[in-house]
Parts: sequence; structure tokens; C-alpha cells
Amino acid sequence: MSDKEKGAFPSQKELEREISEYLSNKYGRKVRIVSAGHFPAVDPEDGEKAGAETAERERFRFDLTPEELIAYLDQYVVGQSEAKAVLATKICTHFNRISRSLNRPGAARDDGRNVGRIKNNVLLIGPTGVGKTFLIKLIARHIGVPFVKGDATKFSETGYVGGDVDDLIRDLVREADNDLERARFGIVYLDEVDKIAGGERRGLDVSRSGVQRALLKPMEETEVEMKVPHDPVSMIEAVEHYRLTGKRRRQTVNTRHILFIMSGAFNGLEEIIRRRLQQRSIGFESTVAAAAGGKSGVFLKKVKAEDLVDYGFESEFVGRLPVLAVLDELSEDDLYQILSNPNSSVVVSKKQDFRAYGIELRFEEKALRRLAQLAARERTGARALVSVVERVLLHFERKLPSTDIRHLVVDAGLVDDPAGTLTKLLKDSRQRQRQVKRCADLAAKELQSLVAFIASRLGEYLESRDVLPTPARLEMMAREAQEDDLDPAEVCERFVELVGLINQRADRIAHSFGVDLSFSDEAVDRILARQPRDQATVGEVCDQILGAMEYGLRLLGQRQNAPQLVVTAAGVDAPDQFINQMVSQIFKLD
Repeated sequence: MSDKEKGAFPSQKELEREISEYLSNKYGRKVRIVSAGHFPAVDPEDGEKAGAETAERERFRFDLTPEELIAYLDQYVVGQSEAKAVLATKICTHFNRISRSLNRPGAARDDGRNVGRIKNNVLLIGPTGVGKTFLIKLIARHIGVPFVKGDATKFSETGYVGGDVDDLIRDLVREADNDLERARFGIVYLDEVDKIAGGERRGLDVSRSGVQRALLKPMEETEVEMKVPHDPVSMIEAVEHYRLTGKRRRQTVNTRHILFIMSGAFNGLEEIIRRRLQQRSIGFESTVAAAAGGKSGVFLKKVKAEDLVDYGFESEFVGRLPVLAVLDELSEDDLYQILSNPNSSVVVSKKQDFRAYGIELRFEEKALRRLAQLAARERTGARALVSVVERVLLHFERKLPSTDIRHLVVDAGLVDDPAGTLTKLLKDSRQRQRQVKRCADLAAKELQSLVAFIASRLGEYLESRDVLPTPARLEMMAREAQEDDLDPAEVCERFVELVGLINQRADRIAHSFGVDLSFSDEAVDRILARQPRDQATVGEVCDQILGAMEYGLRLLGQRQNAPQLVVTAAGVDAPDQFINQMVSQIFKLD
């Protein structure tokens, strides 16, 4: 080894890389090294605070109404009308209130008028598998705010072994890509909250009541420190910042606008409610019991704050959850509706599993009914659908990829006897041929159902984005959703982007030559029909069409009071002929 190699000292970049790799290996990918650079940075207390109020106002705008949010949830969630109405109303009110407060003229960041403001924190009550988590994830995705989910059983009071509840806020910041301002308007969802209820019937456990107390301040308003002593990366960053600037930096997140949503199954709560009702009014209790008819969940609709206190929650904790929503247990018909919904994650996911092997999978209606029956018997809600479908199709998923079979129809017979159906399918070539034809028939019916679904559920959204749902366009959307096993709403969003791109190209050319130019809906559909249907292809097709018309457009731009030029489907197919004809017609008028 040479003296140079022996005495070499790594550069700053090399040191940062080695330390980052070491910390990532030890603590996971969430840990990283952030270099402060070679020049002193402006301390946030000197620079960031001045523009924080303006940035907060400019970056948070919300104008969604409860009805719009309910319509979105109806596309994915079966039933639960009351819970959807409560959630949509209070969440929209929460964020619209924030938006109005931050964007009103002359609004101050802390003007004193928010003192005593009650936050619409929500408590969801319902058995397992009814869609509590799914609902909240859908809402967070649609309104575009950072979202983090935690399990209440994993947290403990500060000073005890277990997670710190403030870690939820730090996780929210990470979900917001370390954007502190964006994280201030996030949603924290805490599941299994019924497991932190105290009380004698659950045994005395200081950690349970301690977690409740630890949640009180974040649920209302507090400052959560981003740097913690047990986080080595934050300490290294603080030292590096102090070394370069000579100033200490304090990063905190205020939880005033963070919405907290809690949920749990609350086993045993119904009995507490029943006893309360029985003690107060025997006649009323008998009426409720008769209406229940043995069905679970009826008494939960009568839940009050005092019942939650009796269950084991502290009154201060219950007081910070002013909004209660009870979700219904899913019936067999609800489970069938979930499976038959074009947005069904259960069916779509399983189709994607088989399509990964080049196998087309279709479900008959009777098969979906039978699967719903089997799932209802397990009494675990929508979660049972996943286990039932997996159990029925597991052997097919294992065997078929090794054969030349590329079509599979799930019917009631297959659901009842998967092993027997698989044996027949592997041995009988005529059975395989029938599968091909049945797949084609079911695909045609499914396509029409998708067209109707997009027109009825998403047509209004498309029109609001200046995308006319023409028959040809609806069929293209439905076919893309079917062939790629995609969410219809996701496909619609892609078409909105592509139509917007087409209009942008037309506007750009129109501005360049000083003409009034646009594409007709038929022309747009003709462009969208080109494959592959992506932004690169659509942009290239538009450039080719408009490039071929350049000479004619230049002539029209030189003419005063030239009429509007609408490119038709014929103009897309033969742009040279189209522009020549249009120029001849327009100049003949002179």
C-alpha cells in the first residue's frame, strides 16, 4: 500500500455517503443524511417566518362540497350511507373552514378568533371488515392531503416502552415529503382505539389511560418537535446546521389544523348501551330490541359520550371526538355488490394476478353470488371476500401458468368444486375451447356495463373538466379499464389529461399564427384512438397534423377577420387535403 493510499482521508461527500449507508442499514430507509452545503444557510427564524403566513395561505385551498365527496365515495364504497354522509360533511367543513380562514383578506396567522375553536375529530365505530380504513384512505386520496395511519396498541405514554404518539405527526411530515407546511393540513388515522380503553373490566393498565392523555394535546392543538434525542440523523443535521450558521434551528409542526380520526370495533359497547336504555325506559328498550330482531349493530346507533366513558375512555378524550359515525355490518347482498362493483379491489386484484401470467379471468354473476354467500358465513366483513376468492382460485393460479390455458371463467360450479373443475379443465380440450367463448361473451357484457358505469358515475366529472363523454370516448375508456384492469376513475383522469394536451397544442399553434383553431370532438376521438394511447403519442400526432397545416394556417393568419377553423375527423386523417379545402373556401368568399 502506498503512502498516499495509507494516509488518504475521505472527502466530505464520501463521508456523507458512508454515514448515510450505515444509518440506512441500521435504522431503515427512513433515515437519511441531508447536507447543509458549504455556504451558511438562512436561519428559518430570520427568513422562513416572514413568508410562512403567505405560503400557508397560497398552498392550501379547498372548495370540495359534502355532496361531491359523497358522490366520489359512492363509486367505491357499498352501503354505509350514514357514515359516508357524516364523514363527508364534517371533513369538508373542517378543510373549507381552514381554507376560508387562511385565504380571507387581511387574515392573520394567529388573530385570536380561533380561540376555543372546536375541531371536527371523528370516532368511527363498526365491526371488522366494514370499510373504516378504506373510507378514510379514499377521502385522503381524493382531497389530496397527507395521510398517516397508526395502530393505537403500539403507542404508550411518554416515558414508557413503546411508540410516542408524537411520532404520528413526524410520520405525517414524512408522508408530506418533509414539507412542514403541507403536513399541517393532514389527516391522522388511529385504528384499534378501543384497545386503549381502561376501566376495571379490562384491568388497570396505566399505559392505556396514559396513551389517551398523551393524545389530548395533539388532538386539540400543540407544537410537536421534529427533532428528538433518539433520532441520530436529526441530531447530526442540527449539529451541521449550527456549525455552518452559528444558529440553532427549531422545527415544529402545529396540530391545530390536523384532523384526527379514530376507529375501532368496540366489542362489548352494545351491551353498555343496552343496559343504559333498559334502565331509563323499559318500554323504549323493548321497542329497540324488537326492531333489532337479533341483528347486531342496532344499539350502536344509540351511542352517547357517557357510554364511551363507561367503556373505559376518559371524559377529556371523548370530549375531543365530537363527531361519531357508526358503520353497519355488511350483509350478504352488500358483499355481492362489492364484488360486482367495477371498482372492486377484490375482483380487479385477482384479475391482475392472472393477467400477470397472460391469463384472462372472468366472473359470472352466479359465481359472485356464491362467493358472497361463503364470505357472509365467515362474519369478517369484506376481508372474508379476499380469503374466499383466494381459497377458490389458488390451485388455478398455481397450475394454469404452466399450461397453454389462457382463459378462465369462474362460475358457480367452480366455486363449489374448484379441484374437480380444475381436473376437468386440464384433461378436456373441449372444456378449454368453451372457456374461450364464454370469456369473450362475458367480456362483451362487462364492456357495456363499464360504459354505463362511466357515463352515470363519472359523466358529470368529465363534463366539468371540459371532456364531453361521447359514445366513442366512453367505449375507449371502458375498453382501457377492462383490458388493463384499471380503476375507471383513473382511466377518466388519464383521458382528461390527454384531451387537455390536445387542446394545448391547438391553442399554441393558434397563438403562433394568429388564428382561431380547435379540434372537433370527433377529431379528438380520432386522435385518442391512436395506439399507444399516451402523452408522447398524442403529442406527436397533434404535431404531425398541425405541422402539415402550417402553410395554410399562415395564410389564414394573414387574412383579417378569418373565421374559426375547426379541425374535423377528416382533418385528422388527411390534414393536407383538409387545410387546402378550407383555405380555398375561405378565400373564395373574398
